[in-house]
Amino acid sequence: QVQVVESGGGSVQAGGSLRLSCTVSGITFDNHAFDWYRQAPGKQRELVALLSSGGSTGYTDSVKGRFIISKDNAKNTLYLQMNDLKPEDTAVYYCHISTSGRHYWGQGTQVTVSS
Repeated sequence: QVQVVESGGGSVQAGGSLRLSCTVSGITFDNHAFDWYRQAPGKQRELVALLSSGGSTGYTDSVKGRFIISKDNAKNTLYLQMNDLKPEDTAVYYCHISTSGRHYWGQGTQVTVSS
């Protein structure tokens, strides 16, 4: 059974940093691609960053140069390093994986950035 658990959210002032973690169990970690999504109040869930199984990364324009997605295969953990945070980054952040035709999401972790 695949389980996805995020952690690391919190409240910071604008310009601060946070690192989100996502631990995934039940899969062969290094064979998969992973994504981070976020959902702000009243808005649709949006893709923030992706990491392919080959190590390629991609980011939505609003976070390019500020966020870094990475993983540690030995720890079965995906990370999202978020720097120079802005109030518009406030959202619930979700880790996502698609495997064997199914989609798995974590419970989400709240990030709040104050001005």
